[in-house]
Amino acid sequence: MKVVITGGSRGIGKAIAMKFASHGHDLFLCSKTLDHLIAAKNEIQKLYPSVSVDVFAADLSIKERAIEFANFVLSKSTVDLLVNNCGTYQPGQVSTDNEDVLHAMMDQNFYSSFYTTRAFLPHLIQKKSGHIFNLCSIASLQAYEGGGFYGVSKYALLGLTRNLRHELKNHGIKVTAVFPGAVMTDSWAGFDNSENRIMVASDIADMVYASSQLSPQAVVEDIIIRPQLGDL
Repeated sequence: MKVVITGGSRGIGKAIAMKFASHGHDLFLCSKTLDHLIAAKNEIQKLYPSVSVDVFAADLSIKERAIEFANFVLSKSTVDLLVNNCGTYQPGQVSTDNEDVLHAMMDQNFYSSFYTTRAFLPHLIQKKSGHIFNLCSIASLQAYEGGGFYGVSKYALLGLTRNLRHELKNHGIKVTAVFPGAVMTDSWAGFDNSENRIMVASDIADMVYASSQLSPQAVVEDIIIRPQLGDL
């Protein structure tokens, strides 16, 4: 498979890239920071030298940049799987936070996935196959203290995912919503996970990969995965 992963240089995105590379699948990775992308590429290819890894640095919340990324990928290869993982977290309160926070959360957590998906859709529809994974977060399912505009943006991403699932099923394109609970990534920097209270990124990668391996007539619509002791 040819696998596109946004936010693919660190955290969950990098773990997903590692998982697919370990099974021999070629990768296209995108994030904002070229240095991080090059470091991820070098690490992956050192472990799996037969795998092709192409990288592209871009802020995908800008429509034109998302289109450039898609054009870059499609100039080199077909696409079988798209993982919309890029995003950011900022705690807060809807009732008191500045509206600029809402715009930032929507840009990074919703519009980046929206623009990227739309840029690849004509190709996927034409080939009548493909699989889209959207990293929605458990914040898409239930409001929680401090969720703020982050939660709003993730609810929006879930709405996009549900509608894509409905619209694309007759085109042979699968759509899966992924709802991780707390995962030891940059969002939890400084958290003491010595007692394994929260999950590791490879847990999410394992579930995404497994869901990508089903027959064409089967799709996992939702992946909800939480720490064994529940949410924090």
